[in-house]
Amino acid sequence: MAPIVKSFSGSDATPFFDDLARLRITVFREFPYLYDGDATYEQAYLATYARSEGSVFVLAFDDDVVVGAATATPMATETDEVKAPFLASGRDPRDFLYFGESVLLPAYRGQGIGLAFFEGRERQARTLGLPHCTFCAVERPADHPRRPKHYVPLNSFWQKRGYTHHPELRTTFSWRDLDEDRESPKPLSFWIKSLTA
Repeated sequence: MAPIVKSFSGSDATPFFDDLARLRITVFREFPYLYDGDATYEQAYLATYARSEGSVFVLAFDDDVVVGAATATPMATETDEVKAPFLASGRDPRDFLYFGESVLLPAYRGQGIGLAFFEGRERQARTLGLPHCTFCAVERPADHPRRPKHYVPLNSFWQKRGYTHHPELRTTFSWRDLDEDRESPKPLSFWIKSLTA
């Protein structure tokens, strides 16, 4: 039976936070994020989305097991690291729905779930009357020692969904890589889609 994708608003997703924390830690260990995750941090991170008015959790279930998740929240409620590049470029964060992440276990990839994640979040943007959607992606050097030999970035998938890369919109987030003993800043750049075009 194919996984079922359902959307939950804010705190309605709270019962799934243990599953979501494990999922984020598992998937983000992979390249390019290489995230050495912590369950306590994950719970606090997810709670900020649950408290955000207008946030959405789009979850994929195989029976009762969460196998994938995507989140989004109005950018106006996000951190300075997210909003600053938009403010500096004259864009109003109140016009954007910001996608927090999209994580899916490897066995379930290539089945259209990633597409459903984008559709669910874009539907939320339209419901909220927000004209644009955006997300940011980490940038790793081509010669990174942990880059898999046959790694293919998701750029073409994002472009097919109507997203345009804006490398001039840059920020940094800090986390601990698998090979690090402490957090360090990582560069990320943004992708944007206009829903009014």
